Amino acid sequence: MQFKTDTKEKFHAITLTGPSLSADMTDELVRLLTPYLQIGAAGSSELPKNVVLVMKDIGIIDNAAAEALVSLQQKFYENNASFVVCELQAPVEEFLDQLELLELMNVTPSESEAWDIVQMEEIERELLDGE
Repeated sequence: MQFKTDTKEKFHAITLTGPSLSADMTDELVRLLTPYLQIGAAGSSELPKNVVLVMKDIGIIDNAAAEALVSLQQKFYENNASFVVCELQAPVEEFLDQLELLELMNVTPSESEAWDIVQMEEIERELLDGE
């Protein structure tokens, strides 16, 4: 699995390259993204632990990979971090919808909108921590 990482102010944009995301790649995807949860665990890191997964190049996804994305998102939220998937191709979006997983995922049409979601969730976490 090939990918490109771009670190922004509040999140890491991980762009998956290649035509498909299969079960064989799922373990590698989990290994790639899980370390971001450790960032700032001691409270001293300046790096964000939020992830935006850009899937504009992925045209095919299988069941195991789809379920792994939902599981990863849940893991991120349990650790007070955002996980947003953006730029899904229509066939992938339709497949996730058929599996009834799309409604469980935080999906946006563009990276810019994903940035907005991350910012809103950061504000929400700050407000909830203050109570």
